Amino acid sequence: MKKLTFSAIAALAVAAVIAPAAAQDFPKNNITMVVPFAAGGPTDIVGRIVGEHMSKTLGKPVIIENVVGAGGTTGSIRAMRAQNDGHTIVMGHMGTHAAAPFLYPNLAYKPDADFETIGLAAGTPVLIVTRKDIPAKDLKEFVVWAKEKNDKANMAHAGVGSVSFTTCLLLNSILGTKPTQIPFNGTGPALNALVGSQVDYMCDQVVNLVPHVTGGTIKALAVGTPERNPALPDVPTSKEAGLPAFQAVAWNALFAPKGTPKAVVDKLADALDKALDDPAVRKRLLDLGSDIPDKKGRGPAALTALVKSEMERWAPVLKGTTIN
Repeated sequence: MKKLTFSAIAALAVAAVIAPAAAQDFPKNNITMVVPFAAGGPTDIVGRIVGEHMSKTLGKPVIIENVVGAGGTTGSIRAMRAQNDGHTIVMGHMGTHAAAPFLYPNLAYKPDADFETIGLAAGTPVLIVTRKDIPAKDLKEFVVWAKEKNDKANMAHAGVGSVSFTTCLLLNSILGTKPTQIPFNGTGPALNALVGSQVDYMCDQVVNLVPHVTGGTIKALAVGTPERNPALPDVPTSKEAGLPAFQAVAWNALFAPKGTPKAVVDKLADALDKALDDPAVRKRLLDLGSDIPDKKGRGPAALTALVKSEMERWAPVLKGTTIN
């Protein structure tokens, strides 16, 4: 074993002092939470709800910065390349931090290597939704319609690699259909097109959909979970509706650039934890249909394990995908 030089020992000693000091001084400035999708989408909504409470705990405003493009990877790259001092974080999700590497061969980051995990913010069940005037009253009739239409049907999504794209890709693979895919810069604009009957259907996180489903501006055919969602109790599960293979639950989680000091990450994780324990925050998330992770499923270690398992899950579904 090589002996450490005096300068190396000194450097280690300085680092040992700087790390706790950095955490003690953190945050010095406002914190930028990059949301890699347009304002009004599910990731944006979750980010704003938890970010508002995190601001109180951290003593500095958490400012949302919407950076759209390429299924959320543009904003994720922006965050990955930011200074790793904790003042820039990103609200990623299943698309940006699990599915994207299999859809973008030249992706500039590795979800499981180029970020520090902060914690899971919310689980968000995915629904199959259609324009309100589609000639199908339930999922079984929609399956028949979609197979008949095939490429003449059109599917909206928030960009290649987004949750809406990935989960509808799963749906289409189950049905054996190849609809025309219509990309938008975020789920919010895609949903607006669905409400306006400009597109036929999409798969989306429940957080974005409750008021539109209850208001009758779109149809919800099924939720991709074993149990019905309390926010939309009249919407059947995919199994009840006749398509048990469609199981889709997205998630939203906070990440920091690689190399962000552990003590800073822990401080951010604690602020997120306090937000998820707050009764008002919990009510807002639950009313939107989100699943709030328990204590064991929230922190950095749990999120690291989740990213690994999700990448393994989506790899066989997405590898070799032809994007039209």
